[in-house]
Amino acid sequence: MTTTFIKLTQPTSNIVEVFNRWENDPALIPLTRPNQNQSELDRRDNMSLEDLTKRMEEHHIYLIYLDDQLIGEMNYVVDPPYLFKKEPGTAWLGITIGETIGQGKGIGYAAIQYLEEQVKKQGLKRIELGVFEFNQQAQKLYQKLGYQEIGRIDNFTFWEGKMWTDIRMEKYV
Repeated sequence: MTTTFIKLTQPTSNIVEVFNRWENDPALIPLTRPNQNQSELDRRDNMSLEDLTKRMEEHHIYLIYLDDQLIGEMNYVVDPPYLFKKEPGTAWLGITIGETIGQGKGIGYAAIQYLEEQVKKQGLKRIELGVFEFNQQAQKLYQKLGYQEIGRIDNFTFWEGKMWTDIRMEKYV
């Protein structure tokens, strides 16, 4: 099995369809977006091709393929307003392995390393990310890759009937 990473330059309706499936997957929603209550957790949204094209104006989006199957996406945005530590030249990173066939195989590890290289090529020196406290698997991955905790935001997201903390991490590259 071969993993490849491809920068998204020309979104298609097929890519939008896959992104929407992941965005609305009840197993992925708690991991990929903060929710303030059960109704937000239950909310389903669909982006359009135009929405994805507009998102690409600020986000550098990379598709993750396992052989010929699209299994995930990763992205970064530079200096967003939600950084915990407002340090200019910071990339905020996000990753979703949307297909179960791609989970637990080390693909996330390789994907983050690839994204770090892209961030470095752009001349950025720092990466920040957030991980929900219940997502122990992702925390271990980031720690293994050298990310350090820099802060916590309490009552950040709702899941399994209660509010959880967002752990903010950073790495200098």
